[in-house]
Amino acid sequence: MLKIIKNSWALFTGYFILMVAHGFQGNLLGVRSVVEEFNFLATGAMMSGYFVGYFIGANSIPNLVGKVGHIRIFAAFASTASLSILIHAVIVNPMVWTVARFITGFSIVAIFIVMESWLNDRANNRTRGQILSIYMFITLIAISLGSLLLNFSNPIKYEPFILISLLLSLALVPILLTKRKAPKFKKLGHINIKGLYKISPLASVSMFCTGLIHSALFSLGAVYAATMNFTILEISLLVFTVTISGGFFQWPVGYFSDKTDRRLIIIFCTFLAGIFAFLSIYVSGSSLENMYLAITVDKNKILFFIFVAIYAGMAIPLFTLNLAYVNDYIEKEKFVAAGGGMQIIFGMGAMMGPFICSTLMNSLGTNGFFIHLLFFHLVIGFFGLYRMTRRRYEDNPDSTFTPLPRNITPLGIELDPTTGADISNTEKK
Repeated sequence: MLKIIKNSWALFTGYFILMVAHGFQGNLLGVRSVVEEFNFLATGAMMSGYFVGYFIGANSIPNLVGKVGHIRIFAAFASTASLSILIHAVIVNPMVWTVARFITGFSIVAIFIVMESWLNDRANNRTRGQILSIYMFITLIAISLGSLLLNFSNPIKYEPFILISLLLSLALVPILLTKRKAPKFKKLGHINIKGLYKISPLASVSMFCTGLIHSALFSLGAVYAATMNFTILEISLLVFTVTISGGFFQWPVGYFSDKTDRRLIIIFCTFLAGIFAFLSIYVSGSSLENMYLAITVDKNKILFFIFVAIYAGMAIPLFTLNLAYVNDYIEKEKFVAAGGGMQIIFGMGAMMGPFICSTLMNSLGTNGFFIHLLFFHLVIGFFGLYRMTRRRYEDNPDSTFTPLPRNITPLGIELDPTTGADISNTEKK
């Protein structure tokens, strides 16, 4: 493990800095949009802009990398991401911010693709599991720390935006200074949506709904808290709690999913998540339109944090559960291609999630946030129950649950040792 870190320290350091900035940026914009009194629809459209850019970039950047090269792509889009965040500080306008978020999403996924391609090059079939674990851990910790930076800045001022820009620029340094040559880029195929639905209707529907859920949760969570008059400390702790809880629950959820019918775990997790989404509203003892407005942490607010932590612990693993479940019904050689197709399905949901959620918040009140989450969890759960009556469980010994970062691309999925992907080209290096 230490040898892997030593040989890839530049990549991991650059990625860590990048994810700290990434975690800070999304929450900062959520809080600032409330301060600027953007309506929920405008905020939702802005947040959706990121996922639209991410989705388009994920499907176009690989071809560009093959033509231009890793280093040029990384430098160009890290610089673009650094500049795009400054647009928010210079022009405070929802439409401009939506365009800027699109640019950010496109740029960030380009960086992820280059990073994961490089990690694949550094890995071999003996070490890729360890590299994936480090990748997962860094993602979890960095995003969590990024959310805490809210406590050391004033969202109404321009300094936080400059700090994010500096961090994104700083992430360039260790990677551009690496001595190792950029790897040859390998294009990855994917199974189309129709094909994936035939393979597993439940995994496909669940992944689409998971995209709707996760994008709303991570982009509008800070908006929800700011609207509810949470302090900056409470907002940062809420986002921190969601990230940490969602990450660490992946291991026990994955363990049980490998021991039984994976559909039961998907159904259990999504229904339990739905229950705690509802309890997060109920604990306030107020109407759907108005949650408590206490400024200090009281007993109800503590319960709220506990309920949200359990919710995230059940909701976040759904992404990897869906990948593992679709793999239950295909050959090992198709795992990466299926992962690419599932990423497309997730992205389609993610693009719409913030806008749909913000529409509910605009019409039902702030707790439309939790109503959105609850509704799509119910869709997954009831569709799962229906599918259990239509298909018997098949055990595939090649398919196992491996915790994955939610931002991972198909290139990163190759790091999962269970995929059977051939990345043994580095064995001789």
